Amino acid sequence: MAAPPHLDEFARIARFFAPLAGAGGLGLKDDVALIDGPAGTQYVLKTDAIVEGVHYLPGDPPRQVAQKLLRVNLSDLAAKGAAPVGYLLTTALPPACDEAWLEEFSAGLAADQAEYGIALLGGDSVATPGPATLSVAAIGIVKAGRAVLRSGARAGQLVFVSGTLGDAALGVLAAKGRDLGVGAAECAYLVDRFRLPRPRLNLGARLAGIASAMMDISDGLVADFGHLCDASGLAGVVEAGRVPLSQAAHAALARDGGLIASVLGGGDDYELLFTAPKGAEPALAGLARETGVGVTAIGWVEMGQGVRVLDKGGKELALAVKGYEHF
Repeated sequence: MAAPPHLDEFARIARFFAPLAGAGGLGLKDDVALIDGPAGTQYVLKTDAIVEGVHYLPGDPPRQVAQKLLRVNLSDLAAKGAAPVGYLLTTALPPACDEAWLEEFSAGLAADQAEYGIALLGGDSVATPGPATLSVAAIGIVKAGRAVLRSGARAGQLVFVSGTLGDAALGVLAAKGRDLGVGAAECAYLVDRFRLPRPRLNLGARLAGIASAMMDISDGLVADFGHLCDASGLAGVVEAGRVPLSQAAHAALARDGGLIASVLGGGDDYELLFTAPKGAEPALAGLARETGVGVTAIGWVEMGQGVRVLDKGGKELALAVKGYEHF
């Protein structure tokens, strides 16, 4: 008898959990839920977990582990154009995460609560033999009908990203001891980008009404662009030469061009990926100046399925790995 087919993350969701979704769950085809809030508003609900040894490295500072946990969830609120309200926290901790670890962990949460104007609303705490597993359920709010979903892209529109891509993927390689051939300061910058995402809340809120579809990049540019295209029923094209890179990433790629695969598919960027009409470029340039966050057009959406990545000569690149796979 043949083995049953392997189900990836999205096939599992579609088969086992989408049939359970209520109206606010959006068919589990987006990365948030929407429920009615006070008059003229909607609450945006999001939960994400991080696991030691998978999403952060054993030995990473507990303060930064806490901040990454909170920020990966805030990034999803940013991608809907929502303002954060508060969060619930669940911790499943092994004995090694003792009181000293928790002291530093809670200090990281406190620092980000002050920075982003939110508070802890509740949660749960349990023990496990390991590894540590941490989860946040974040709550945001947006004007009714203004949340920017994955499904709104239209053929012919351009696709944009915020900030620079690939830093976190290169940073985890550096944190694991890979010699990227860059200086100490550049290496430290890349590792910091892996440990401490920058949720683009201000930019995301101001993209509501301009962006037609939006999500954040967590599993890698190509994979996540594919998810947005699938939700919108379209295909996508990325011009690899237009993907924005930091000085540190440029230096690493100059030494080893093969690292482009990590830049395009490595994940953990937590930058915004969105589509908008061609006429939106002046408004987006203005937002970039006002928020201090770069916005770069990297391709377009068209009729069809899948995502193609083109080199500078217009030839399609063959990518063995297009993004992080959870299963």
